[in-house]
Amino acid sequence: MSTSELHPSNVGDLSDVSNLTPWLEQLANELFSAVPGQSVGVNQLGSLPQGGDRAGFNPAVASATPAITTPPPLSVPEQRLDSPYSSDALNLHAKQSSLHSSGVNPADFGLPDEAQLRQLLAPRLGASPISAAEHGQAAVPSSFGSSFYFLDYAQPAGPAGIQVPGLHADPFQARHGQPQQGLSSIARPPLDPHLLRKDFPILRERVSGGKQLIWLDNAATTQKPQAVIDRISHFYEHENSNIHRAAHELAARSTDAYEGARESVRRFLNAKSTNEIVFVRGTTEAINLVAKSWGEANIGKGDEIIISWLEHHANIVPWQQLVAKTGAVLRVIPVNDNGELLLDEYAKLLSPRTKLVSFTQVSNALGTITPAKRIIELAHQAGAKVLLDGAQSVSHLRADVQALDCDWFVFSGHKVFGPTGIGVLYGKEALLNETPPWQGGGNMIEDVTFENTRFHAAPFRFEAGTGNIADAVGLGAALDYVQRIGIDNIAAYEHQLLVYGTRLLSNIPGLRIIGTAQEKAGVLSFVLDGFETTKVGALLNQEGIAVRSGHHCAQPILRRFGLEATVRPSLAFYNTCSDLDALATALLKIKSSKNAL
Repeated sequence: MSTSELHPSNVGDLSDVSNLTPWLEQLANELFSAVPGQSVGVNQLGSLPQGGDRAGFNPAVASATPAITTPPPLSVPEQRLDSPYSSDALNLHAKQSSLHSSGVNPADFGLPDEAQLRQLLAPRLGASPISAAEHGQAAVPSSFGSSFYFLDYAQPAGPAGIQVPGLHADPFQARHGQPQQGLSSIARPPLDPHLLRKDFPILRERVSGGKQLIWLDNAATTQKPQAVIDRISHFYEHENSNIHRAAHELAARSTDAYEGARESVRRFLNAKSTNEIVFVRGTTEAINLVAKSWGEANIGKGDEIIISWLEHHANIVPWQQLVAKTGAVLRVIPVNDNGELLLDEYAKLLSPRTKLVSFTQVSNALGTITPAKRIIELAHQAGAKVLLDGAQSVSHLRADVQALDCDWFVFSGHKVFGPTGIGVLYGKEALLNETPPWQGGGNMIEDVTFENTRFHAAPFRFEAGTGNIADAVGLGAALDYVQRIGIDNIAAYEHQLLVYGTRLLSNIPGLRIIGTAQEKAGVLSFVLDGFETTKVGALLNQEGIAVRSGHHCAQPILRRFGLEATVRPSLAFYNTCSDLDALATALLKIKSSKNAL
């Protein structure tokens, strides 16, 4: 097949990946040999002419942030980010043509070099299977302890021919047992929301009499990519077992999957050790765990706890219960009329009596981004510990617990494209090991007699009983998926979307946006003159648009603005300007209707 014939339409049935292997191999080899020493870029589909006519392709345009418009129809089947025949590989021909014609070096755009791209393409170019020894799983991880394992190596892929979805997303790590140095810092191409939407089957759902679903309720929960759905299904089909301490292979597979998910969380948060990652049911349980265990052991009469006006009820009620039990005092950081925390007032609240500061990184009701690092620094200067609620930030902003230096960080999996019923408590290892367990039972003990019990070290001392194993594995897959997109790409795109949505809604007569902080993430709370929020939500639902109406479990901050409820559209990277156009159109229709209350 000549270079001019290298097109997916010439390789037969694209549903059979084996048909693509020789085509991809020849395409990539011709590309590399034709441009020796050059690095090769992998951009999005949106700027590429389709089919055989690619003369108009401009790599400089392709490398820029794409306009938020629907890309041309693909000439291949629907593709997902985790697809074995991804758009990255299928567009190498276009990159070859542009390199020949323009002499542009894609390295100038922060894209992978030749060696890194070969690694990335290895699974698609017929690379030899990876042996157990090659991917570093022949030895039992020392941190797990020999009591958890009985096999030298448990096949993580299950029976022959079955591949774990998302396993070894980094081929270099798969071969060598560790990430390639510098690979994680490679700048990814700007994301294409239209391409990524194909990863989310529910976004094709029809609701309200056949209308296309427009999901703008992401602050309540995010939708799940196919990679997560597949990973959970694979667990139940090939790995399902209780974890740790069993003399059969499924237990080893299940344990590997569960502890592998813990490592995915550690990597996502940049924690020092997996010993700092505790699986819980969600953010609410994580905060209650700290309040009931560390709080009851360390906070007494006259001590002070500081929270903010922006908090979700889950970061208010546990501390109210604690002060009622201990005689401590609860203090609150005020906000200005934009919904921003007043740091000067916060500094005045700090004193030697302050034992804990617990606050949100992003307000679920207003979208305000708080100055987390500065708040943490001031708290530590006063000798206080800090819990940072990341439930609303984790899907929008980079989470680096070492850089933030928080003592605890909590979030829920379902807020970051993972399953419900699973969440994470990060805690500094020494602090966790100094904290008494919250619950007692199996898995969290080293030895039990009728006279005494000896507990495991963290994280297992806080994971009593059988945990939510499958959903922990699903959470690991979700975080790996987000990392493949790039959280900085997500943040940049969502900021553009938020600016666009703010302008649209601000031009609707009678609509008032609640929460106008300079630093915001993904939330557009509003009220509409003459309409109750529940009525607006119901009317938007008739148009296929899903938003949240109510107090959002954040009554104090809404009452700060004289309100009991708002309508809250909230964004994720799979939303588009078209979604916001539809929202604005529907609101104008509502405003002009006779349904005012």
